Amino acid sequence: MMKHILLTFSILSCLALSMSAQAREVTFTTQLARYSGSGAYFAIYLLDANNKYQQTIWVAGKKRKYYSHLRGWSRASGKRAVEYDGKTGASVTSGRSLTISQNIDDSLIDSGYKIVIDSAVEDANSNQADVSTPLTTAGAGKAVIGSGYVMSFTYDFK
Repeated sequence: MMKHILLTFSILSCLALSMSAQAREVTFTTQLARYSGSGAYFAIYLLDANNKYQQTIWVAGKKRKYYSHLRGWSRASGKRAVEYDGKTGASVTSGRSLTISQNIDDSLIDSGYKIVIDSAVEDANSNQADVSTPLTTAGAGKAVIGSGYVMSFTYDFK
């Protein structure tokens, strides 16, 4: 009987823990402005309410030697491969867009976290915090205008 009670309690505890660690699929769309030059490198990442780096969402551009031009992300993440491994793709050219989806822990939404994008183009300018916007349910689907190579950025919850 005692084993049965302990087993039931263990199963319920596991279910409660898994429910508290829910993640939501978020689709991020970055539309680049028209500019002259090579494809843009950019990093999409999360900062907490104290502006402390938390995680990399995506890095566009695969040549690591250009990552130092993404100044905010580069310093915060330390450019450690573990921070972006499996989260990279090709650079994005003038006027094109990139759409990616990733699961984000529900506890990060509406809790002071913000999405930041740093952008750079080879032999041109780099833009730290080209986009910076709170990660909120109210902000979902609303375009944010970038200050550099990013023309607009949106995120949506699935």
